Amino acid sequence: MLKYLAAIAVLASPVGAEELNYSAFPGNGKFSFDIGLGVKAGPSYPGSDEMDAGVWVPLRNVHFGEGDKIRRDGFSFGPDFGYVGERDSSDDDDLAGLDDIDRAIEVGGRVSFVRGPVTSYATSRVGLGGHSGVTGEIGMRYHMDINDRLSLSSGLEVDYGNAEFVDTYFGVSAEEAARSRYSEYDAGGGFSKASAKVSMRYSLSELTSVLGEFEYGRLIGDAADSPIVQDRDQPVIRIGITRNISLNF
Repeated sequence: MLKYLAAIAVLASPVGAEELNYSAFPGNGKFSFDIGLGVKAGPSYPGSDEMDAGVWVPLRNVHFGEGDKIRRDGFSFGPDFGYVGERDSSDDDDLAGLDDIDRAIEVGGRVSFVRGPVTSYATSRVGLGGHSGVTGEIGMRYHMDINDRLSLSSGLEVDYGNAEFVDTYFGVSAEEAARSRYSEYDAGGGFSKASAKVSMRYSLSELTSVLGEFEYGRLIGDAADSPIVQDRDQPVIRIGITRNISLNF
């Protein structure tokens, strides 16, 4: 099962990191998830001041049983996956002289606490591929059903990473400094970005939905102080169509 979910995550957009939502409620012999296709616009690399468009493949509401259709108060636990696209120095003049970074799949877990319309959560993942650090998010989300078809949610979130993760994307080694216009910079771990998010979901049918998201992120900590950061503000907008897939077993 883990390999199956990781393979789906690889299909995510090659630009930036994807947020994947999971639930772990008691099952009834059914495994279900929403997967779709859309477009996104955001910084061309973490810290860039240039916007770039790309393909977005959202993966949402992965769960056993009824999952997200029934919001239960209390704690829940589940897997959590992430994907970070490659960084190629030839794609942006601001990256000239810096090392290329391969795509990375992130594998870990999530703990959530639901109280009415409010969900608090924390995630932790380890990277495979482009980075081998530890990263995750801590956040809170407010969910509101407008009617049977339309739902809205908003939330606040902070990203964190250990020194290996942050230094991979924001550090400048001595070798990179020698061949680029940047000074050597050793980035430490800690909180790296704070974000406010708003999302909308409109059900076209029982299985198909339109999904829209806007995220305003701002780099903080050692990530924000990196010489390669051209703009600390990191807005992202996404829109797509998702389809629910259910597997009975």
